[in-house]
Amino acid sequence: MIKSTESISNVKESIKRLESSAVEVTLNLGRNKFVKFCGKLSGVYPALFTVTPFDKTFTGKTTYSYSECMCGRVKINRCQEDS
Repeated sequence: MIKSTESISNVKESIKRLESSAVEVTLNLGRNKFVKFCGKLSGVYPALFTVTPFDKTFTGKTTYSYSECMCGRVKINRCQEDS
């Protein structure tokens, strides 16, 4: 796990602000493999959050923990165009 300068409460707050909005998710799968997709941040819970992809054929993982954001495995940004 990579050390982060951000606390888990800061990560939760930043994700909570994006709830119910269109987000772009970038997943680092390791060995220089990345997956990027847009979706709606549909649920924010105490231990995890969920993203519903706009592409209905997306078969990847859509539930993530806050620690995955802290270590850089998952990056969440607001989508440029709202679909």
